[in-house]
Amino acid sequence: LKEENAILRSKINKLQILSETQAEKMRKLEKKLQENKIKEEKEAQDLEAMVQHVEQNLQLMTKRAAKAENSAAKLRQENAQLQAELRNCRLEAEALRAGQAGLAAAKQNAEAALQLLLQVTTSSRASIRQLLSGAESLQLIADLLKSIDRISAVSEDGQ
Repeated sequence: LKEENAILRSKINKLQILSETQAEKMRKLEKKLQENKIKEEKEAQDLEAMVQHVEQNLQLMTKRAAKAENSAAKLRQENAQLQAELRNCRLEAEALRAGQAGLAAAKQNAEAALQLLLQVTTSSRASIRQLLSGAESLQLIADLLKSIDRISAVSEDGQ
């Protein structure tokens, strides 16, 4: 009976040690779980802040793109008007050449119209380049938002 009692005490001691070891492992795992939850919450907050920042930038870029489009449309209209004026000046110049009257004035008008046309063309090209750059930036931001959505989807699937 004493032997059996000693064996049972030995088993109880082993089980107590095993229980304490498992309890310690459990505490460590619970602590690690809590740390991971805090880390995930911080990452989620950081991601949300980044998404908000990107959305603000997207809105700003959209406004810039709309403004650039309006500017480009106005410049195209002005360009068309100046081209019409240039055609009229050229017709007037031809008429003056035929009549040999006021040739110098016609040349001067045509040259002035040509210079204005060249200035508007240069300005139009710059605005169109700016518009294209804005559109590329918007595409980059849209791709970034898609990537963020994928990351969020993968994070939710991983939980």
